[in-house]
Amino acid sequence: MKTSAKEILTGDTVGDLSDEPLIDTTAALSLHSKRTERRQKKRHRKASKQQASFLDLPSEIILEVIFLLRPSDIFNLARSSKGIQQFINGEPERIAGNVIALRYPVLTQCFPLPILLKNVDKEAYAALMDDERQTKHLHIHKKPYQHVLPPDPSRICTCLTCILAWNNLCLIIDFAFWQNNLEKGEPISMIARGKVPRWNQKLITANASIVQKALRDPLWYARILEQHLKTTVRSIRRQGNNSGNKRRRFRMAPEDVAAENDEFLKRSGPPTLDFPFHRDNYYMLEAYLPNRGWNSEAGEWRYMPSTQHDRDIEYVKAWANRQEEIRKGLCNRESKD
Repeated sequence: MKTSAKEILTGDTVGDLSDEPLIDTTAALSLHSKRTERRQKKRHRKASKQQASFLDLPSEIILEVIFLLRPSDIFNLARSSKGIQQFINGEPERIAGNVIALRYPVLTQCFPLPILLKNVDKEAYAALMDDERQTKHLHIHKKPYQHVLPPDPSRICTCLTCILAWNNLCLIIDFAFWQNNLEKGEPISMIARGKVPRWNQKLITANASIVQKALRDPLWYARILEQHLKTTVRSIRRQGNNSGNKRRRFRMAPEDVAAENDEFLKRSGPPTLDFPFHRDNYYMLEAYLPNRGWNSEAGEWRYMPSTQHDRDIEYVKAWANRQEEIRKGLCNRESKD
């Protein structure tokens, strides 16, 4: 039976046609040409580059994650890619400030940074660099320790506060270097009086270079504080196992160690007022935390005020002014004679 054009247009045969299912017999052609393979590889590379990464997160979220890391972890993270390294290098003060406030609020008060000479005012600069002051008044502070390299007076402020700060930071790194010897019971290498062995000069120079990095990069300063916390934990454990040490010690629980912050150092404990002037002092040194004293009435530690540097600078300026007046007085007396 023939179907007319009218029946097709009016749909009279739709029911009959719809009863027969349509079968798709098309299939993808196999492509094996080299040109096609190159295009496929190019698409795969492009797709891989478009995968989500850590840097795709909002900056504030990235920073909040980084704030929770230890300084050593931040350095390792910066090595993972150039993009992350650039991000971290763009926010060093903010990152270091938050990490220190979270993990090392005690240590940062015990170990302030010395001030770079270029950051003092002109009057203070002239007073600090006065020849008489450099040769006479700083002689006692320039006397070299065997374990600390003297600061460079042309780069670092040489007021009393800054010199002590420099010595303390260098000591942190040197004390950490000898921890394995102390734990294994191996003697620390001694240096005969008057001798300057090359190995020791190399060591204290390397220690000083780390402190110099901390003066330029706050993340390096945070890294030094992290190291001293580790050293302090090891020292407290070691002295706790030393039956011959009956001195007072800081209370340190496993939870304190796991927290990886210096909160437990806020508790009462032995004060450390004297600078370890020789490596012999390392054997019984437990928690070196200078620039603070225990206030028994308040039941808390009191720290050296941050304004102490400014006071020292004013003292140096006053000394320089007196010296200038004395020089002028001598000149006037000679002219009259």
